[in-house]
Amino acid sequence: MRVIKLAQVPPPVVSAADTVVEAVRTMRRVRVGAAAVLDRDQLVGIFSERDVMLRVVGVGKDPGTTPVADVMTTDLERATGDTESGDALELMVQKHIRHLPIVDREDNLVGLLSMRNLLQHHVEELADQLNSLEAYFLADGPGG
Repeated sequence: MRVIKLAQVPPPVVSAADTVVEAVRTMRRVRVGAAAVLDRDQLVGIFSERDVMLRVVGVGKDPGTTPVADVMTTDLERATGDTESGDALELMVQKHIRHLPIVDREDNLVGLLSMRNLLQHHVEELADQLNSLEAYFLADGPGG
């Protein structure tokens, strides 16, 4: 399955100029643990709960005055809408990524894929395969 079907579309976004408090309020309102960071409509980072813990609270920065740009994750991998879920999972595991931006051919942000959504999809897919195999082996009717 293509990742665009599993991603949040439209993606949750905050501005690089927002303070940490403003970004956290946005994330709370839309009930997400991370948001894409845009500066002049260009993807420049990801801001997550982990960034809040490690780069704000953990080092004693003031979340009311610290801009997201100072504490966001900027070393980004990207996927396209055509990326398959298995390829995205492999990339996210190898690079220890929890949120993967989905971009179009012009590098415009179109979605945000979370590891949670990706794993949920793969678990459901594996459960369906297991149920099919179980039904096949336990069938005891004509032709079974």
